[in-house]
Amino acid sequence: MGLKPEVLDPQGKTVRMALKSLGFKSVTDVRVGKHFWIRLDGSITRERASREVSRMSAKVLTNAIIETFTFTIARGRD
Repeated sequence: MGLKPEVLDPQGKTVRMALKSLGFKSVTDVRVGKHFWIRLDGSITRERASREVSRMSAKVLTNAIIETFTFTIARGRD
């Protein structure tokens, strides 16, 4: 999840400036986001998991006014 492109990202700007000062001259932009790792019941179908994670993201995990989200459904590890 991350900020929409039109939303200012002062934390990303600070990281970009730090990277440049450390010699990483090719960095042109940095956007800072957040990650969630969510474990679901193993009996749920991939399609249902996708629908549920999408709903969770839209309703609870992101602020739709300023943030976007993407997710990946992966087979979990025990």
